[in-house]
Amino acid sequence: MNAALAWWQRVRQPTLQRRSVAFVLAAFVVIWLVLLAYTYIQNDRIIATEQPFRRFTEALHRTLEATPDPGQAAAIVRATLQWTNERRSQGVRFPPGVDAELLDAAGVRVYASPRLQAFSAQDWGSQARVLVEGRAYLLHEARGPLWTLRIAEPVRTTGSFLSYNASFILEYLLLALPFVVIPVWWSVRSGLRPLAQFAASLKGRRQGDLSPVEHPVRHRELKPLSEALDDLLAQLRRKFDRERLFVQDAAHEIRTPLAVVGTQAHVLAHASCAEERKRAQALLNQAIARASHLAHQLLLLATLDGEGRTAPRHVDVAQAVRELLAQLAPLAMERRIELALEAPDQLWRTVDEAAFGSIVGNLVDNAIRYGRDGGNVLVGLREDGGHLALQVMDDGTGIPPAERPRVFERFYRVPGNERPGSGLGLAIVQQAAARLGGEVAVTDGLAGSGVGFLVRLPP
Repeated sequence: MNAALAWWQRVRQPTLQRRSVAFVLAAFVVIWLVLLAYTYIQNDRIIATEQPFRRFTEALHRTLEATPDPGQAAAIVRATLQWTNERRSQGVRFPPGVDAELLDAAGVRVYASPRLQAFSAQDWGSQARVLVEGRAYLLHEARGPLWTLRIAEPVRTTGSFLSYNASFILEYLLLALPFVVIPVWWSVRSGLRPLAQFAASLKGRRQGDLSPVEHPVRHRELKPLSEALDDLLAQLRRKFDRERLFVQDAAHEIRTPLAVVGTQAHVLAHASCAEERKRAQALLNQAIARASHLAHQLLLLATLDGEGRTAPRHVDVAQAVRELLAQLAPLAMERRIELALEAPDQLWRTVDEAAFGSIVGNLVDNAIRYGRDGGNVLVGLREDGGHLALQVMDDGTGIPPAERPRVFERFYRVPGNERPGSGLGLAIVQQAAARLGGEVAVTDGLAGSGVGFLVRLPP
C-alpha cells in the first residue's frame, strides 16, 4: 500500500518531460484545428469561385451535343447519374442524390429524375443554392443548340464536411505524432541530465560548506546557474563573516561594562565608608547604563538587519522629528547645547516610522554626545526634488577627513574620542537609510567646524 501511494505521489509530481510532451500534444491539437479551419475555408472558396461540379456539367453537355439521338442522349444522362451516385454512395466525402434533367431545343423533356419535379423554373434561372424539401442543392445549367442539361447537386452539410476532414487530417497527425513526441521526450531527458548531475554534486557537499561550486559546467545554459550559486554562496560567506565579527565585537564591547559592574558591585559590598560606596554606586550606574544602551543598540541593529518589515504609514514626519527632539532635549540641556530645528509646519510622507525614528534619534544623539559643551546642533528637514532630506549638523570637534569613510563601520570609534559610546549609532543610521531605500553621507558642520550628516530618502 505504501509503495503504491509513493508511486502515485511520484506520478502526480510535475516533471519537465511531461510538460514538454504536453506542449507538443497541445501544439498538435492546435495544428489539427488550424488545418481543419483552413480546409473548410478553402472548400468554400473553391465552391464559390471554381464550381468544380459545374465543369462536370459542362463536360457532360458537350458529350450530349455530339449525340443528336434523344434515346442515346437520355441513356448517356441516365448512365452518368447512376455511375456518379454509385461512386458517391461508396464513400463518405460527397453525398449521393445527384439529379438531372435533359431538354431538347424545343424545351421538351427527354429525361428527368423524379425529384426534379420539386424544382421550379425560377430556381434554375437563379443558378444559386436553393433549399428543396429541407435539403440544400447547387443548381447547374448548360445550354446548347441541341440540348439543355440541368443538374442538381446536393450540398455537403458543415457537420459532414468537418467530420470527414477531421478524421482525415487526424489520421496523418497521429501517424506523425510518435516521430515528434519521442525525439522531444528524449531530447528533454538528455538535456536535463547535466542539470541532474549538477544537482547531485551540490547535494553531495558536506554540511556548512559555502565554498564556490567546483562542478565542471560545460553547457552554456548551466553557467548562469553556476555563477548565480557562486554569488549566493559568496553573499552567505560575507554575511556569516560579518555576523561572526559582529558577535566578537559585541562580546568585546559588552565585556567592559560588565567587568565594571562586577568590580564596583564588589567595592560597593565591601566599602568601609559612605564616600567610597557613593563613588562605587555612581560608577556602577554608569556601567549599567552603558550596557543597557549597548544592548538596545544591538537589538535595534539586529532588527534592521532582519527580513521582517513594518508596514509604512502616512505620517507627518516634521511632527515626528519634533517629538524625538523633545525626548532628547534633557540630554542637550545637561551639556548646555542649543538644539534647533528647521522644518515646515507639516510634511506628510509614507515611511517606516521605526526606521525613520532610529535615523533621527541616533544622528541627534551622536551630535549631542560628541559635540562641545555649550555648542549648537541644527536639525534640518525639507523636500529636495521629491526626496526627503534630513540633515543634522553640530559645531564640535568634527571628524578628520581621513576617518570619515570608516565612521559607518560597526563598533568603530574615531581615535582620540574619549566620550562613552557603543560605536553603533552611525551603523544603525546607514542600515535604516538603506532599508528605506535612501543613503547617508558625511558633510561639513556648522560655521566651518564640527560635522554633519545628510540623509536622502526617495519619494
